[in-house]
Amino acid sequence: MTEPLTLTARAKTGIDDVRQALTDPKTLNLWLGEHANVDLPGTFEFWGRHIPEGGAPHQRVLEYDGQTLKLAWTLGGEETTTEITLVDEGADSTLIKLSQTGFDYTDLVAGGNIRGVLQTFWALALANLVDHLEGRDLTPRQDFTATDFSGEVLIDAPVAQVYDSLVDSEKVSAWFGFPIGIEPKVGGRYAMGGFDSGMPPAKVVDLVEGSKMSVDWGPAGVSTWELAESEGKTRLTFVMSGFDTDNPPHSAWLGWLSGVAELRRYNEQPNWQPIWVS
Repeated sequence: MTEPLTLTARAKTGIDDVRQALTDPKTLNLWLGEHANVDLPGTFEFWGRHIPEGGAPHQRVLEYDGQTLKLAWTLGGEETTTEITLVDEGADSTLIKLSQTGFDYTDLVAGGNIRGVLQTFWALALANLVDHLEGRDLTPRQDFTATDFSGEVLIDAPVAQVYDSLVDSEKVSAWFGFPIGIEPKVGGRYAMGGFDSGMPPAKVVDLVEGSKMSVDWGPAGVSTWELAESEGKTRLTFVMSGFDTDNPPHSAWLGWLSGVAELRRYNEQPNWQPIWVS
């Protein structure tokens, strides 16, 4: 039996604001799913193209007391349990604790079951919840009905600064929250877990210094990002291509999107601190 997946994020706002964003259907549509139906304590449903197996709602409420919401969520042929708890840290800080059963790391790597997306799905959802609460633009969400993996964001920082934060191993490891080793040159290694992790590295296959990088991840495809100046800000465009469209790398793409949310904060906030709490 696997341990539940756990994530904790900190929002710089009071618990009442977080509770409203978590339980108001119109707000849920902004950061979670396309559609929501909420009538607590009896009903909490979300579905649509941004939700795995989101053609219809598959959730039912197990518990709600105003501070903890516990759901049964049928996904990949199995009933999982999702629990979200709010912890009041004061007038301007709230912890959002998420626990999710049914996640197995092997599903994330092999893509054999849709439950493999749960870790990165919730990472992006919570990142967008925090950005909504703090009045920031949200990061594009995944469309589980499409195989076009592309998007763009504006980052309020100079191009040279953003480029450095995307190729420097120490800086990328900081905002991504996981050790990453990068050799920023064509043929260089891109190593999740760092160069000494023992994991096979991806390969840098294209690099335009100051503006662009492409990385070949094997069966997961090729990821490419490109930077351009835009009225004093940096426009970051990104795409994943060359993968098996019958088995799209949803979890990897969601991981990149959740990383982009923190990349923006890293470059835009002078006293940046990650939203994630160990």
